[in-house]
Amino acid sequence: MYARCFKRIIDFSLSLIALIVLSPLLVILIILGTFFMRGNPFFTQERPGKNEKIFKLIKFRTMDNRRDKDGNLLPDEVRLNKYGRFLRASSFDELPELANIVKGDMSLIGPRPLLIEYLPKYNEFQRHRHDVRPGLTGYAQAHGRNTVSWEDKFAMDVWYTKHITFKEDIKIIFATINIVLKHEGISSTSSATMEKFKGTPEGVVAKWEAPY
Repeated sequence: MYARCFKRIIDFSLSLIALIVLSPLLVILIILGTFFMRGNPFFTQERPGKNEKIFKLIKFRTMDNRRDKDGNLLPDEVRLNKYGRFLRASSFDELPELANIVKGDMSLIGPRPLLIEYLPKYNEFQRHRHDVRPGLTGYAQAHGRNTVSWEDKFAMDVWYTKHITFKEDIKIIFATINIVLKHEGISSTSSATMEKFKGTPEGVVAKWEAPY
């Protein structure tokens, strides 16, 4: 009942209230982003949502558009400037996604919306992460963020789709706040962000174990 009815009502109400309350902060971040990112402070990109329906995700830009002499974008770790690192550490870069939630493309809690190019790389099990709306945060973000393997992350995502409860969502919110305050899991062990998903090789399985 919660997942089918009340979750969407809560998502819409809380996100709309958050947009109104946080509007002064959003204006400040738009101004700062315009300066530090040398132009448009927003980053938009098409992502797959529930049932793999494509929508346009909106975030604050955390990487500038610096390029080499040949016109190619510099590596992520170079374009991720100090302001961008602040946005990621504080998770302020995710705030514009509240508009996606109000619109109905996303939920407060759910698997994170990833790149469209990953769709053909998911196996049958991993594809079930799209059975629900993607979230501003999710079980995987509250339990390792970018420090866990793709296989473990997807296992957490699929587990969540089958265990959506109000109690679980509250636990994820508090766990996410704890991680954000501690600035944990922002980068993977070998990248400034997270390495791209290239598909799960045959025989490779998740090491993560479901809590129940």
